[in-house]
Amino acid sequence: GPTVKPSVSLLPPSSLQLSEGSASLLCLLSAYSPQGALVSWTVDGSVVKDGVVTSAEEQKKDGYTRSSTLTLSKALWEQGEEFVCKVSHGGVDHPMDYQNKVLPVDYILCRRGNLKEISDCKVVVGESVARQHRMVVCKMTLMVCKKKRSEIEKKTKWWKLKKEECCEEFRQKLRQALGGQVVLPDDWETTAEVIRETGRKVLSVSSGRRKEDKETWWWNEEVQDSIQRKRLAKKKWDMDRTEENRQEYKELQRRVKREVSKAKQKAYDELYTRLDTREGEKDLYRLARQRDRDGKDVQQVRVIKDRDGRVLTSEESVQRRWKEYFEELMNEENEREKRVEGVNSVEQKVDKIRKDEVRKALKRMKSGKAVGPDDIPVEVWKCLGEAAVEFLASLFNRVLESERMPEEWRRSVLVPIFKNKGDVQSCSNYRGIKLMSHTMKLWERVVEARLRKVVEICEQQYGFMPRKSTTDAIFALRILMEKYRDGQRELHCVFVDLEKAYDRVPREELWYCMRKSGVAEKYVRVVQDMYERSRTVVRCAVGQTEEFKVEVGLHQGSALSPFLFAIVMDQLSEEVRQESPWTMMFADDIVICSESREQVEENLERWRFALERRGMKVSRSKTEYMCVNERERSGTVRLQGEEVKKVQEFKYLGSTVQSNGECGKEVKKRVQAGWNGWRKVSGVLCDQKISARIKGKVYRTVVRPAMLYGLETVSLRKRQESELEVAELKMLRFSLGVTRLDRIRNEYIRRTAHVGRLGDKVREARLRWFGHVQRRETGPTVKPSVSLLPPSSLQLSEGSASLLCLLSAYSPQGALVSWTVDGSVVKDGVVTSAEEQKKDGYTRSSTLTLSKALWEQGEEFVCKVSHGGVDHPVTFRKSQCDV
Repeated sequence: GPTVKPSVSLLPPSSLQLSEGSASLLCLLSAYSPQGALVSWTVDGSVVKDGVVTSAEEQKKDGYTRSSTLTLSKALWEQGEEFVCKVSHGGVDHPMDYQNKVLPVDYILCRRGNLKEISDCKVVVGESVARQHRMVVCKMTLMVCKKKRSEIEKKTKWWKLKKEECCEEFRQKLRQALGGQVVLPDDWETTAEVIRETGRKVLSVSSGRRKEDKETWWWNEEVQDSIQRKRLAKKKWDMDRTEENRQEYKELQRRVKREVSKAKQKAYDELYTRLDTREGEKDLYRLARQRDRDGKDVQQVRVIKDRDGRVLTSEESVQRRWKEYFEELMNEENEREKRVEGVNSVEQKVDKIRKDEVRKALKRMKSGKAVGPDDIPVEVWKCLGEAAVEFLASLFNRVLESERMPEEWRRSVLVPIFKNKGDVQSCSNYRGIKLMSHTMKLWERVVEARLRKVVEICEQQYGFMPRKSTTDAIFALRILMEKYRDGQRELHCVFVDLEKAYDRVPREELWYCMRKSGVAEKYVRVVQDMYERSRTVVRCAVGQTEEFKVEVGLHQGSALSPFLFAIVMDQLSEEVRQESPWTMMFADDIVICSESREQVEENLERWRFALERRGMKVSRSKTEYMCVNERERSGTVRLQGEEVKKVQEFKYLGSTVQSNGECGKEVKKRVQAGWNGWRKVSGVLCDQKISARIKGKVYRTVVRPAMLYGLETVSLRKRQESELEVAELKMLRFSLGVTRLDRIRNEYIRRTAHVGRLGDKVREARLRWFGHVQRRETGPTVKPSVSLLPPSSLQLSEGSASLLCLLSAYSPQGALVSWTVDGSVVKDGVVTSAEEQKKDGYTRSSTLTLSKALWEQGEEFVCKVSHGGVDHPVTFRKSQCDV
């Protein structure tokens, strides 16, 4: 539109050239033609429009109306060939001569109609800004909307309790508050209030806001005094422009620069010296996180999209959207069948909570975690020692007896955590983690320890189970895939994903599964009380929402929830799961394997029916199918008539498995994960003032674990191992400021950073894993049949993976068994001879071979396996092996 693009010029009147589209933010002289078009004025009053000049006399005839919509609020445009702006400050007038090109470059604009709101406008003459600029100050009175002040809850500095002197003072003040008694009061409300009040008095209270990284953190009093003297000298020179005053100001200016440089150097020296000590380790990682945050364009997402995809910007609408999303998520069940049959409850007497149970639970609790709404962290109980153990044991026994926990424990704060995938403005891409009372978590841990003694979870469940980890499940799946690849047979796998698994667990099903698992009715009622009348608020970037009820699902962030979910999955899958490794579960991540596509499709349908009839929903979009060692191109499996997405690779528990059995994609993912970790701490690793030893320590604790994750289960070729080492050396050279042009050997780089060879670390992880497997008592997949002695017909194939040496076979029923030297099979202590195996249909397979010892020249060679400081020699004869 013509009014959106006014004609603006930076040039003084003597050479004013205005065109219809010129852009500027200084002075606008404009007019409206009779047709309403916006035109520009020259100095003599002529009008320029579309390259045609209209004189002042012609304007009067044509009915032009003079208008100045934007004007200078600092200096008015004066008539004539020349004009001078006088700015007065400190009793001195500073003329701006436009003919001599001494022009002001900083202006404040306002509309003509807003001039009445301006009370004063001046230039502050000083040296605080760049030389060609002056600070412009304008005083104006405006009617603005009153912004709602966000309420930030002040926090007690509980982290001071890790200092012994603060901990001792806290104990003394708490004893005084209790009237000199050592024993805490019996009721929770009184004790909690006394602890909070004592903490505020002894440890003080923070503002609640995050401490920003100030650029002048190195500031000291000497620098402050020098800068004050320099400012006074500058003001003196402005008042009296003599050479003596100028020299004095210049000398003080040079002196301030030297003192600022010394102050910075001293502060950085102290910082790096502290980082090189044991006490400064936490400061080191805090500095790395802070510099990583500073490098991001957006620290927090303050806007969010509604359910229709429209972006919400106001704080009230954003808070309403977060509340609407989580309230719907945590209070809406999936469709399910009502159970007709009941289950008998286990009525039995339960023992009282003992002090040693509280001590074990307290020991398992980590320090430094975010507190819940009650503002009492676990550090308080650790500080109080035995007095806290006695109080907690008494409190937990009262809760166990009455089956009612304190009302304060029912409240929680929900914090949305971005999943690092998808649209950052979509609520569905956030996982809600609840900040709950630490004392309630202690109570949950006590109950969980007792439930684990009663309930036996199936061996197919690897999630949150003692002496099991993601490595167990990854290892079992890779071995199964490699066996079928070596046998040139197809293996069909379906990776099942459940929608909002934790948030959609029906609580009626939870109580039923607990009773069916043999949990005493007393514990069932205690757990029911934990979920009764639970309320929460959402803490987002724009503040906290209103409180709402939570009536469906398990608590995210609870100490007891993972085991409760395992109980539910154990009972719901009782009739459909197969032996491991054909079925494996890690919490809600399920993998189903079979030898035929039809069979795995049938098993998938059975799983869907078993889960969805009880309120758990299988995700159609995230469930994927993969065929290992596919011989012929075939279709995919179907789920209720819908095709399941077929993939050639799948990221299972953080480790990428490929349909062809190779590991090239996993190696590339490990390299990428290493670089991602390196970038997060690059603020420390690329700081040339930090010693190489400290950089090596940060690298070993942050970057290398990301690169080594799951590699103990992967068969690496020399080329792939070299690819990992090349990436590692690039990171180390970047960190140390060394390039290949410096012609420094890799050994020197590793020695300087105190970092060993990555290949050696991989082999060390394999041996550690082998020892872990050997010490395992039960479980066919986590403790496969391992033998160091080969049979006479050992079949070794190129590309087969190995931890040490695994010689195994599958019986017709699919059980994993081990081979002895003469070819017999050992299973459950029963030896089956080679002749009997042929009758029974055993299939011979060697999926793992020696990756540690090279084939030596000669008729015999020895493989030495070292574990626990002891060498175990194994002698081979080439005449016995067919390679």
